[in-house]
Amino acid sequence: MGTDDDSAVLLAEFRMWLDRERGLSPVSVGCYSKQAKYFLAAVGGPGAVSGLDAGKVTAFMVDRSKGRNGWSAKAMVTSLRAFLRFAHATGRTAVPLAGAVPAVASWRLAVLPRGLSQEEIGRLLAGCDRRTAVGLRDYAVLSLLARLGLRGAEAAGLRLDDIDWRAGEITVTGKGSRTERLPLPSPAGEALVAWLTDGRPRCGSRAVFVTVRRPYRQLTPEAVRAVMGRACDRAGLERRGSHRFRHALATEMLRAGASLPEVGQVLRHRSLLSTSVYAKVDQDALRPLARPWPGAGQ
Repeated sequence: MGTDDDSAVLLAEFRMWLDRERGLSPVSVGCYSKQAKYFLAAVGGPGAVSGLDAGKVTAFMVDRSKGRNGWSAKAMVTSLRAFLRFAHATGRTAVPLAGAVPAVASWRLAVLPRGLSQEEIGRLLAGCDRRTAVGLRDYAVLSLLARLGLRGAEAAGLRLDDIDWRAGEITVTGKGSRTERLPLPSPAGEALVAWLTDGRPRCGSRAVFVTVRRPYRQLTPEAVRAVMGRACDRAGLERRGSHRFRHALATEMLRAGASLPEVGQVLRHRSLLSTSVYAKVDQDALRPLARPWPGAGQ
Protein backbone atom coordinates (compact mmCIF):
# COMPACT_ATOMS: atom_id res chain seq x y z
CA MET A 1 0.00 0.00 0.00
CA GLY A 2 1.53 3.32 -1.05
CA THR A 3 1.22 6.61 0.77
CA ASP A 4 -0.46 9.75 -0.55
CA ASP A 5 3.01 11.19 -1.11
CA ASP A 6 3.96 8.17 -3.23
CA SER A 7 0.83 8.63 -5.32
CA ALA A 8 1.50 12.35 -5.75
CA VAL A 9 5.04 11.66 -6.97
CA LEU A 10 3.89 8.98 -9.42
CA LEU A 11 1.06 11.13 -10.77
CA ALA A 12 3.41 14.10 -11.20
CA GLU A 13 5.74 11.89 -13.27
CA PHE A 14 2.74 10.65 -15.26
CA ARG A 15 1.66 14.22 -16.02
CA MET A 16 5.17 15.12 -17.15
CA TRP A 17 5.22 12.05 -19.42
CA LEU A 18 1.87 13.02 -20.96
CA ASP A 19 3.16 16.51 -21.62
CA ARG A 20 6.59 15.61 -23.01
CA GLU A 21 5.98 12.26 -24.70
CA ARG A 22 2.36 12.63 -25.81
CA GLY A 23 2.15 16.39 -26.24
CA LEU A 24 -1.31 16.56 -24.65
CA SER A 25 -3.00 19.81 -23.68
CA PRO A 26 -3.05 20.82 -19.99
CA VAL A 27 -6.77 20.04 -19.86
CA SER A 28 -6.24 16.49 -21.14
CA VAL A 29 -3.27 15.99 -18.81
CA GLY A 30 -5.43 17.00 -15.86
CA CYS A 31 -8.26 14.67 -16.90
CA TYR A 32 -5.94 11.68 -17.41
CA SER A 33 -4.24 12.33 -14.07
CA LYS A 34 -7.56 12.50 -12.25
CA GLN A 35 -8.68 9.16 -13.67
CA ALA A 36 -5.28 7.59 -12.90
CA LYS A 37 -5.65 8.73 -9.30
CA TYR A 38 -8.95 6.84 -9.02
CA PHE A 39 -7.30 3.76 -10.48
CA LEU A 40 -4.35 3.87 -8.08
CA ALA A 41 -6.66 4.21 -5.08
CA ALA A 42 -8.73 1.24 -6.27
CA VAL A 43 -5.81 -1.14 -6.85
CA GLY A 44 -3.95 -0.33 -3.64
CA GLY A 45 -1.65 2.55 -4.49
CA PRO A 46 1.64 2.91 -6.41
CA GLY A 47 3.15 -0.14 -4.73
CA ALA A 48 0.51 -2.38 -6.30
CA VAL A 49 1.25 -1.31 -9.88
CA SER A 50 4.08 -3.84 -10.33
CA GLY A 51 1.69 -6.66 -9.39
CA LEU A 52 -1.01 -5.76 -11.89
CA ASP A 53 -2.19 -8.27 -14.45
CA ALA A 54 -4.79 -8.27 -17.22
CA GLY A 55 -7.48 -9.72 -14.97
CA LYS A 56 -7.16 -6.97 -12.37
CA VAL A 57 -7.22 -4.25 -15.00
CA THR A 58 -10.31 -5.66 -16.71
CA ALA A 59 -12.09 -6.22 -13.39
CA PHE A 60 -11.47 -2.61 -12.39
CA MET A 61 -12.92 -1.30 -15.65
CA VAL A 62 -15.99 -3.53 -15.46
CA ASP A 63 -16.70 -2.33 -11.92
CA ARG A 64 -15.89 1.30 -12.69
CA SER A 65 -18.14 1.41 -15.76
CA LYS A 66 -21.30 0.41 -13.88
CA GLY A 67 -23.83 3.20 -14.01
CA ARG A 68 -21.57 5.56 -15.97
CA ASN A 69 -22.62 7.16 -19.23
CA GLY A 70 -20.78 6.36 -22.44
CA TRP A 71 -18.62 9.49 -22.53
CA SER A 72 -17.56 9.10 -18.88
CA ALA A 73 -16.61 5.46 -19.41
CA LYS A 74 -14.67 6.34 -22.56
CA ALA A 75 -12.70 8.97 -20.64
CA MET A 76 -11.68 6.33 -18.12
CA VAL A 77 -10.71 3.89 -20.89
CA THR A 78 -8.50 6.44 -22.64
CA SER A 79 -6.90 7.62 -19.40
CA LEU A 80 -6.24 4.15 -18.05
CA ARG A 81 -4.68 2.97 -21.30
CA ALA A 82 -2.37 5.99 -21.23
CA PHE A 83 -1.40 5.30 -17.62
CA LEU A 84 -0.66 1.64 -18.32
CA ARG A 85 1.49 2.57 -21.34
CA PHE A 86 3.37 4.97 -19.07
CA ALA A 87 3.76 2.27 -16.40
CA HIS A 88 5.25 -0.16 -18.91
CA ALA A 89 7.46 2.45 -20.58
CA THR A 90 8.95 3.38 -17.19
CA GLY A 91 9.47 -0.23 -16.11
CA ARG A 92 6.75 -0.34 -13.49
CA THR A 93 4.97 -3.24 -15.17
CA ALA A 94 6.79 -6.17 -16.75
CA VAL A 95 4.29 -6.59 -19.58
CA PRO A 96 2.15 -4.10 -21.54
CA LEU A 97 -1.35 -4.03 -20.07
CA ALA A 98 -3.05 -1.27 -22.05
CA GLY A 99 -4.68 -3.91 -24.25
CA ALA A 100 -6.43 -5.37 -21.21
CA VAL A 101 -8.61 -2.26 -20.88
CA PRO A 102 -11.90 -3.18 -22.59
CA ALA A 103 -13.41 -0.78 -25.10
CA VAL A 104 -16.73 0.87 -24.43
CA ALA A 105 -19.36 -0.30 -26.90
CA SER A 106 -21.04 2.53 -28.78
CA TRP A 107 -22.50 3.48 -32.12
CA ARG A 108 -20.22 6.26 -33.33
CA LEU A 109 -22.78 7.70 -35.74
CA ALA A 110 -25.88 7.00 -33.67
CA VAL A 111 -26.41 10.60 -32.60
CA LEU A 112 -26.56 13.72 -34.73
CA PRO A 113 -24.08 16.41 -33.66
CA ARG A 114 -26.00 19.17 -31.92
CA GLY A 115 -25.03 22.61 -33.14
CA LEU A 116 -26.48 26.08 -32.83
CA SER A 117 -28.80 27.87 -35.19
CA GLN A 118 -27.65 31.15 -36.72
CA GLU A 119 -30.36 32.90 -34.71
CA GLU A 120 -28.99 31.41 -31.47
CA ILE A 121 -25.42 32.40 -32.39
CA GLY A 122 -26.65 35.94 -33.03
CA ARG A 123 -28.29 36.04 -29.59
CA LEU A 124 -25.15 34.74 -27.87
CA LEU A 125 -23.02 37.44 -29.49
CA ALA A 126 -25.56 40.23 -29.05
CA GLY A 127 -25.76 39.56 -25.32
CA CYS A 128 -22.18 40.78 -24.75
CA ASP A 129 -22.10 44.35 -23.41
CA ARG A 130 -19.33 45.78 -25.55
CA ARG A 131 -19.32 49.00 -23.54
CA THR A 132 -17.32 47.09 -20.91
CA ALA A 133 -13.93 45.37 -20.99
CA VAL A 134 -15.49 42.03 -20.03
CA GLY A 135 -18.06 42.38 -22.79
CA LEU A 136 -15.39 43.17 -25.40
CA ARG A 137 -13.35 40.16 -24.30
CA ASP A 138 -16.27 37.76 -24.21
CA TYR A 139 -17.49 38.97 -27.60
CA ALA A 140 -14.03 38.35 -29.09
CA VAL A 141 -13.85 34.88 -27.53
CA LEU A 142 -17.29 33.89 -28.82
CA SER A 143 -16.53 35.35 -32.25
CA LEU A 144 -13.45 33.13 -32.61
CA LEU A 145 -15.42 30.09 -31.47
CA ALA A 146 -18.23 30.85 -33.92
CA ARG A 147 -16.23 31.98 -36.98
CA LEU A 148 -13.28 29.58 -36.77
CA GLY A 149 -14.66 26.67 -34.75
CA LEU A 150 -11.84 26.91 -32.22
CA ARG A 151 -11.90 24.61 -29.23
CA GLY A 152 -12.16 26.37 -25.89
CA ALA A 153 -8.60 25.40 -24.95
CA GLU A 154 -7.33 26.74 -28.29
CA ALA A 155 -8.96 30.11 -27.73
CA ALA A 156 -7.61 30.27 -24.18
CA GLY A 157 -4.11 29.41 -25.40
CA LEU A 158 -3.84 32.12 -28.05
CA ARG A 159 -0.78 34.38 -27.74
CA LEU A 160 -0.34 37.90 -29.06
CA ASP A 161 2.44 36.63 -31.32
CA ASP A 162 0.00 34.14 -32.88
CA ILE A 163 -1.81 36.94 -34.73
CA ASP A 164 -0.37 37.95 -38.10
CA TRP A 165 -2.26 41.13 -38.88
CA ARG A 166 -0.54 41.69 -42.23
CA ALA A 167 -1.45 38.24 -43.55
CA GLY A 168 -4.83 38.20 -41.81
CA GLU A 169 -4.06 34.87 -40.13
CA ILE A 170 -3.73 33.37 -36.68
CA THR A 171 -1.65 30.41 -35.53
CA VAL A 172 -3.63 27.92 -33.47
CA THR A 173 -2.07 25.29 -31.22
CA GLY A 174 -4.45 22.35 -31.09
CA LYS A 175 -4.49 18.77 -29.89
CA GLY A 176 -1.11 17.07 -29.67
CA SER A 177 0.54 20.52 -29.69
CA ARG A 178 -0.01 20.74 -33.46
CA THR A 179 0.17 24.30 -34.79
CA GLU A 180 -1.77 25.43 -37.84
CA ARG A 181 -2.31 28.79 -39.51
CA LEU A 182 -5.92 29.80 -40.15
CA PRO A 183 -7.39 32.78 -42.02
CA LEU A 184 -8.88 35.36 -39.66
CA PRO A 185 -12.39 36.32 -40.82
CA SER A 186 -13.15 40.04 -40.71
CA PRO A 187 -15.86 39.86 -37.99
CA ALA A 188 -13.57 37.90 -35.66
CA GLY A 189 -10.63 40.16 -36.51
CA GLU A 190 -12.65 43.28 -35.73
CA ALA A 191 -13.75 41.78 -32.42
CA LEU A 192 -10.12 41.04 -31.55
CA VAL A 193 -9.02 44.57 -32.45
CA ALA A 194 -11.72 46.08 -30.23
CA TRP A 195 -10.70 43.90 -27.28
CA LEU A 196 -6.97 44.49 -27.69
CA THR A 197 -7.24 48.26 -28.13
CA ASP A 198 -10.17 49.21 -25.90
CA GLY A 199 -10.58 46.39 -23.37
CA ARG A 200 -7.45 44.40 -22.66
CA PRO A 201 -5.50 45.76 -19.66
CA ARG A 202 -1.82 46.58 -20.04
CA CYS A 203 0.06 43.69 -18.45
CA GLY A 204 3.10 41.48 -18.84
CA SER A 205 1.14 38.45 -20.08
CA ARG A 206 1.47 37.60 -23.77
CA ALA A 207 -1.88 35.80 -23.76
CA VAL A 208 -4.57 37.32 -25.97
CA PHE A 209 -7.32 36.72 -23.42
CA VAL A 210 -6.67 37.70 -19.82
CA THR A 211 -8.69 38.61 -16.76
CA VAL A 212 -9.69 42.25 -16.49
CA ARG A 213 -8.82 42.61 -12.80
CA ARG A 214 -5.48 42.34 -11.06
CA PRO A 215 -3.55 40.13 -10.90
CA TYR A 216 -3.99 39.79 -14.67
CA ARG A 217 -3.92 36.12 -15.65
CA GLN A 218 -4.41 34.20 -18.87
CA LEU A 219 -7.89 32.78 -19.27
CA THR A 220 -8.08 29.04 -18.71
CA PRO A 221 -10.19 26.61 -20.78
CA GLU A 222 -12.54 26.50 -17.79
CA ALA A 223 -12.88 30.29 -17.96
CA VAL A 224 -13.79 30.05 -21.65
CA ARG A 225 -16.51 27.55 -20.75
CA ALA A 226 -17.74 30.05 -18.17
CA VAL A 227 -17.87 32.74 -20.87
CA MET A 228 -20.07 30.44 -22.93
CA GLY A 229 -22.25 29.63 -19.94
CA ARG A 230 -22.87 33.29 -19.11
CA ALA A 231 -23.65 34.01 -22.76
CA CYS A 232 -26.27 31.25 -22.76
CA ASP A 233 -27.84 32.70 -19.61
CA ARG A 234 -28.06 36.17 -21.16
CA ALA A 235 -29.52 34.76 -24.38
CA GLY A 236 -32.17 32.79 -22.51
CA LEU A 237 -30.74 29.46 -23.70
CA GLU A 238 -29.99 26.35 -21.71
CA ARG A 239 -26.27 26.12 -20.96
CA ARG A 240 -24.33 24.50 -23.81
CA GLY A 241 -20.70 23.75 -24.44
CA SER A 242 -18.48 25.73 -26.79
CA HIS A 243 -18.23 22.67 -29.07
CA ARG A 244 -21.71 23.56 -30.30
CA PHE A 245 -20.05 26.33 -32.35
CA ARG A 246 -17.84 23.73 -34.10
CA HIS A 247 -20.89 21.63 -34.95
CA ALA A 248 -22.74 24.69 -36.24
CA LEU A 249 -19.79 25.72 -38.42
CA ALA A 250 -19.49 22.23 -39.91
CA THR A 251 -23.20 22.10 -40.64
CA GLU A 252 -23.21 25.48 -42.37
CA MET A 253 -20.18 24.54 -44.48
CA LEU A 254 -21.83 21.32 -45.65
CA ARG A 255 -25.04 23.11 -46.54
CA ALA A 256 -23.01 25.66 -48.50
CA GLY A 257 -21.54 22.85 -50.60
CA ALA A 258 -18.23 22.13 -48.81
CA SER A 259 -16.94 18.54 -48.86
CA LEU A 260 -16.22 16.47 -45.76
CA PRO A 261 -12.42 16.77 -46.25
CA GLU A 262 -12.81 20.56 -46.42
CA VAL A 263 -14.82 20.55 -43.19
CA GLY A 264 -12.19 18.34 -41.56
CA GLN A 265 -9.46 20.74 -42.65
CA VAL A 266 -11.20 23.74 -41.11
CA LEU A 267 -11.94 21.88 -37.88
CA ARG A 268 -8.37 20.48 -37.92
CA HIS A 269 -9.42 16.85 -37.53
CA ARG A 270 -6.55 14.37 -37.68
CA SER A 271 -8.71 11.70 -39.27
CA LEU A 272 -11.60 11.81 -41.72
CA LEU A 273 -13.35 9.42 -39.33
CA SER A 274 -13.76 12.33 -36.90
CA THR A 275 -15.48 14.34 -39.64
CA SER A 276 -17.65 11.49 -40.92
CA VAL A 277 -20.26 12.09 -38.21
CA TYR A 278 -21.29 15.23 -40.13
CA ALA A 279 -22.15 13.18 -43.22
CA LYS A 280 -25.71 12.87 -41.98
CA VAL A 281 -26.14 16.35 -40.52
CA ASP A 282 -27.94 17.85 -43.50
CA GLN A 283 -31.15 15.83 -43.37
CA ASP A 284 -32.66 17.74 -46.30
CA ALA A 285 -29.79 16.67 -48.54
CA LEU A 286 -30.00 13.09 -47.34
CA ARG A 287 -33.76 12.73 -47.74
CA PRO A 288 -33.66 12.10 -51.54
CA LEU A 289 -31.24 9.24 -50.91
CA ALA A 290 -33.67 7.37 -48.69
CA ARG A 291 -35.44 4.40 -50.28
CA PRO A 292 -39.00 3.42 -49.43
CA TRP A 293 -39.35 0.53 -47.00
CA PRO A 294 -40.19 -2.70 -48.86
CA GLY A 295 -43.93 -3.22 -48.89
CA ALA A 296 -44.72 0.32 -47.72
CA GLY A 297 -47.83 1.85 -49.21
CA GLN A 298 -49.35 -1.46 -50.24
